Amino acid sequence: MKNYLPRLVDGLLKDELEAFGGVLITGPKWCGKTTTGLNQANSTLFLQNPDEREQNLRLADIKPSLLLVGDNPRLIDEWQDAPQLWDAVRFSVDQRGEMGLYILTGSTTIDESFIAHSGTGRISRLKMRTMSLFESGDSNGEVGVSDLLKGREIAGHSPHTIEDIANFIVGGGWPASVKKTQGVKQRQVAGYCKSIINTEISTSDGVQRDSEKVYQVLRSYSRHISTQATIQTITHDVTKNFDSINRKTVGKYLEALQKIFVIEDLQAWSPKLRSKTVISTNATRHFVDPAIAAYFLDAKPQDLLNDLQTMGLLFESLVIRDLRVYTESLDGRVYHYRDHSGQEAGAVLHFKNGQWGAIEVKLGNKAIEEGAESLKRFAHRIDQDSMNQPSFLAVITGTGYAYRREDGVYVLPIGCLRN
Repeated sequence: MKNYLPRLVDGLLKDELEAFGGVLITGPKWCGKTTTGLNQANSTLFLQNPDEREQNLRLADIKPSLLLVGDNPRLIDEWQDAPQLWDAVRFSVDQRGEMGLYILTGSTTIDESFIAHSGTGRISRLKMRTMSLFESGDSNGEVGVSDLLKGREIAGHSPHTIEDIANFIVGGGWPASVKKTQGVKQRQVAGYCKSIINTEISTSDGVQRDSEKVYQVLRSYSRHISTQATIQTITHDVTKNFDSINRKTVGKYLEALQKIFVIEDLQAWSPKLRSKTVISTNATRHFVDPAIAAYFLDAKPQDLLNDLQTMGLLFESLVIRDLRVYTESLDGRVYHYRDHSGQEAGAVLHFKNGQWGAIEVKLGNKAIEEGAESLKRFAHRIDQDSMNQPSFLAVITGTGYAYRREDGVYVLPIGCLRN
């Protein structure tokens, strides 16, 4: 496909098409799902094509199998507009007994009651996000997560300044913004965020919501980015700064935002510990892209440089986005850890083969020592008689050099990292 920007999910999609009859790609609007699907599809059904939408929806009701006719893999874009197609795809896979028949894309999760069968064993699921710095060409990729897992010596240097990091945070990782000016990127982010408030949130369940209240919830959520703020805390924040709103309503707003892949909280890791310390199970608050938080905080790059505490929280969210992209391409997942004694790890990368690594995120190089010591204390808490030893401990920074310290802890600028 001409001018296609390669994504790390490309290899996963190819592998899943070899193993399943269909693959569902989910993720936020404009993150590149359709383009990625088109890159491997041989025919396409665009359900949101206005010229054909009415007849396609009628066919979905009358005889959905007709919409599946075409060269395989056949891409069905925004399939949730005609939920009947899910069962039609699943039935077709069963009848044909072939792999790689269909690619479905969706920007909204649907009520499972609309479908008769989960598709287990027939339809695989992949999640896409906005572009990592490596995918957008803003990381030189001199160090891979795979290098850390193998215990390799590393060396690298990020060309980026702290000003560049502020621009990356505010500009976001949407494919349409690659190579655009910072001003264009910020206008595109603004357009995306306005659409969340005015239209997109209603696509999750068809419920019309007060746009000003949605804005205030998103603004409060942004204030608490990279923290474990409770719904009650967010409710209190909105009430204090705007108008009365109850906890149940805030919870429903957040649920709707999750369904359209705007919010993606980081779940807690629960390892076996040496002690009886109680582990926090609260999720850490994150958007799918930190630029969303920057927009609702009305934070431009210079504003972040003038408020390094806020920039540090948004930088951590940027790192989590990239780590999710890199780790999932290696068949792993990202978590966070915090216990009631205050010990924490900003990210824990856990892989299906049992390997795991822990990461602290520090925007400035002066905090590297603090992060390294914290990671070593954390690793000591893990019961390594019951679990594997950590494959690596690493501090991710905004700028500088990539290297391994004498104590074995890696130091990694985000502009050097890849999968």
